[in-house]
Amino acid sequence: MRGRRGGEVGCGVSGRDDGRRLGAAELGTGLGARATLVQFSSAFCAPCRATRRVLADVAAMVPGVGHVEIDAESRLELVRAWGVERTPTVLVLDAGGRVVRRAAGLPRKADVIAALGDAL
Repeated sequence: MRGRRGGEVGCGVSGRDDGRRLGAAELGTGLGARATLVQFSSAFCAPCRATRRVLADVAAMVPGVGHVEIDAESRLELVRAWGVERTPTVLVLDAGGRVVRRAAGLPRKADVIAALGDAL
């Protein structure tokens, strides 16, 4: 997945290899049936608003895909645990909550759909 300004980030987290997962308890809501798009945002971040629209559109287009937005300022424990250094940061989770892709910056819709291929 590419961020428009962040370049290709691919899998900044080890993804499937390290077994790290995010679940409903950490996210504050359930996972999508097939995949979940997790967005770390901050209040005054213009690219975060655009990312919200892109991810919501993709989640509406692809059955079983959920979208969760996390306010980075109020969830510092998750920001630190997942090494989020800028907003927006997007994590693509598979159905079990395992991180399979990661990107920072405003992603293109086509790149988000392509990244979902690793999760589905």
